[in-house]
Amino acid sequence: MILHCTKKSRWEKIRHKNTWGEDLIAADGCIHCSSVEYFWRVAPNFKYVTDDMVLLCIDEDKLISEVRYEDSENCGRFYPHIYGVINNSAIINTLPYLRDINGHLLKIQN
Repeated sequence: MILHCTKKSRWEKIRHKNTWGEDLIAADGCIHCSSVEYFWRVAPNFKYVTDDMVLLCIDEDKLISEVRYEDSENCGRFYPHIYGVINNSAIINTLPYLRDINGHLLKIQN
């Protein structure tokens, strides 16, 4: 499973489409995602986003597009990038992106 974080308002607009993400591919060449393991490392990128956010849980095996794990920052960590659209049938869960009053990701303990 990989994660993609997006604004809740965006998700509400695209959740009923079969596929989406063309605008993200046009802007960045791919759709940026994260493994569950490394999401805490990308979470600070969303600190100043004031809109409600959601985490899309994506089953890689159900994606119609190619996923490549790449170390684009030469840091020794490989992040999943989707090279093509996301088919909504690959999204297995949607979770709220929970933040504290300072905008930091809340870590939920099991």
